[in-house]
Amino acid sequence: MRAPRPIPVQEIRAILFDLDGTLIESDDQWVASLARRLRFMTRICRRVNTTAVARWLVMTLETPSNYFLSLVEHLGLSTSFFGLTDRLRKARGLATRGQSEAVPGSYALLEALRPDFKLAVVTTRARPEAKAFLEHCGIAGFFDIVVTRQDVLRMKPHPEPVQLAARQLGVPTEVCLMVGDTVNDVLSARRAGAYALGVLSGFGMRRELERSGADVILESAPEMLKAPFWRA
Repeated sequence: MRAPRPIPVQEIRAILFDLDGTLIESDDQWVASLARRLRFMTRICRRVNTTAVARWLVMTLETPSNYFLSLVEHLGLSTSFFGLTDRLRKARGLATRGQSEAVPGSYALLEALRPDFKLAVVTTRARPEAKAFLEHCGIAGFFDIVVTRQDVLRMKPHPEPVQLAARQLGVPTEVCLMVGDTVNDVLSARRAGAYALGVLSGFGMRRELERSGADVILESAPEMLKAPFWRA
């Protein structure tokens, strides 16, 4: 894995955004709930960090659960019909279609970026969900394309979603900047040859994003325009 590198803003032509924890508010309810259930482990070893164990479990289950939902959808079944998607996301503390808010400052950020960059969403949500969230938050009109789990065979951290977004936008991955809150976002970008900007407004922690090789880490996406690398 290459070391983080300065982001040459003047060369960037497209910016790709994750949804949950990046443009849409989310929290760690599932982690907190699991941590409470794992308290019994401290009776065996007081040094066990149940929150850390819970976070590891959530991250480990993230990709398999997304592939399961994708398989159901590719078989022609509707996860939304059964309410499965919303139940899983609500349990994990992620926004559901009836309860979602944009990260403060997202609209202003996208409004500032739109004249100079091609913009896309790259998410592991299904297409109807992603579009519904974007419409609900009033930001759908900013994006040229939306890449969802239904558009790819392999999801983040595989590079395919980022590569597909770049191809649909008509630009090389080398001039794309992926903005996301998780290790999977960063790894997907780096494996595709794109730049990676990690944000702390969602699930990811600074040390995880650093280890994954994020080129820049900010508290939230709207801080981009005020960051030193952007003004350089």
